[in-house]
Amino acid sequence: MARKRTASGGTPAVLALEKAGVPHTLHPYTHDPASGLSYGAEAAAALGVAPEQVLKTLMADVDGALVVAVVPVTGSLDLKTLARAVGGKRAAMADVARAERATGYVAGGISPLGQRARHRTVLDASAQEFETVYVSGGRRGLDLALAPTDLVRLTGATVATIGR
Repeated sequence: MARKRTASGGTPAVLALEKAGVPHTLHPYTHDPASGLSYGAEAAAALGVAPEQVLKTLMADVDGALVVAVVPVTGSLDLKTLARAVGGKRAAMADVARAERATGYVAGGISPLGQRARHRTVLDASAQEFETVYVSGGRRGLDLALAPTDLVRLTGATVATIGR
């Protein structure tokens, strides 16, 4: 099912920011599937920003419920810590197809913003070290820059140290 876009080509993530009146900037880049880099590392390199400032959006299954985890592209997600952060017992990475269906985005372009359904979200505490962070804009080759405080407010995120 195609997601509704504005005439300007805005993704649901961009539309969510615009609707909320949140200051942000769009950072498109050319996605190169042959680069050999992860989506996040590719974004950091293409945008010329510190990789610690670029965040990846991961979907995890915590006790049967999908949870959004937002962590720096330079590290990985600690599933046990994520489970504890949401009061769960067990966590595993979500099946890619399930994550895509639940969010309305494709892997490599899943944004924590503008998802098809709202999911519990946990933002790694390291994001608060920056005035601006970069998250997927809802498609491969598009990142959004915004304040981490706005990201927390719009997603209702819990802030916890979930990366390693």
